[in-house]
Amino acid sequence: MYDVIVVGGGPAGMTAALYALRNGKTALVIEKNGFGGQITHSPKVENYPGTLQMSGNEFADKMLDQILAQGAEIEFECVTAVEDHGAYKTVLTEEGNAFEGRAVILATGVRHRLLGLKGEEDLIGEGVSFCAVCDGDFYTGKRVCVAGGGNSALQEALLLADKCAQVVVLQDLPRCTGEQKLQDALFRRPNVKLYTRVKILSLQQENGALTGLSIRKEESGEEELIPCDGLFVAIGLIPQNEAFSALASLDPYGYFDADERCLTHTPGVFVAGDCRSKSVRQLATAIADGACAALAACQWINQA
Repeated sequence: MYDVIVVGGGPAGMTAALYALRNGKTALVIEKNGFGGQITHSPKVENYPGTLQMSGNEFADKMLDQILAQGAEIEFECVTAVEDHGAYKTVLTEEGNAFEGRAVILATGVRHRLLGLKGEEDLIGEGVSFCAVCDGDFYTGKRVCVAGGGNSALQEALLLADKCAQVVVLQDLPRCTGEQKLQDALFRRPNVKLYTRVKILSLQQENGALTGLSIRKEESGEEELIPCDGLFVAIGLIPQNEAFSALASLDPYGYFDADERCLTHTPGVFVAGDCRSKSVRQLATAIADGACAALAACQWINQA
């Protein structure tokens, strides 16, 4: 029996484990993919207080080392359900295991939103990607497209512009929505081209690999085929909370409907990070959630 079981190993989840451990509790962190979550996709993190610059991977590695040094236990499994037994909870996994804990913190994070095009999922890893840090080197000297115009898309495009012969940014809105500083840095690059008010219609492939995509310019209705070797999709994120909706209410967008206290309607179940309904999703806010959720969990355990 653990004191605290954390579902998810992103910044919120690892911070929750750290604060629980520092309060004398035992903690298990269950992560289905890799520790660090979405921050590992960021090549440069320059807005975290006290740190001039770091990569998301560096930050994640340091956090993991820190919680392991404090005594955290980790499991690489996929959580499918949490059962509420009042004084304790049972966390069930796809691998068939069951873990018991007095409190559970859901830090389930988010996943990438897809374009919804035919063959898109089949091309993931064969031309369709979400992470320039992970896959950018494969496209050195080649032509790539980036779908999206927010901060994430602009950051991906900036990294790719250092490696690729050409980067084509495709935005469905009249303008990019990312920070002006990022726009200025990106669009001064001679190998970067921007399309606005365009819709991606289809993906072209040959022998199971992406060769280009078809777009429609919404103002004129003109269609154009853009040859490319890779497409990086950065059009938003989707929470992964459906399996826990009986324990924690969801808002209309599927995020946990909880405020900064990170409480749910189920005693002993807390939420933290990007999976929670909030107006700002940043590294700093995820870490704040992890601390709040862990302290609330420790208080609940102490009072039980």
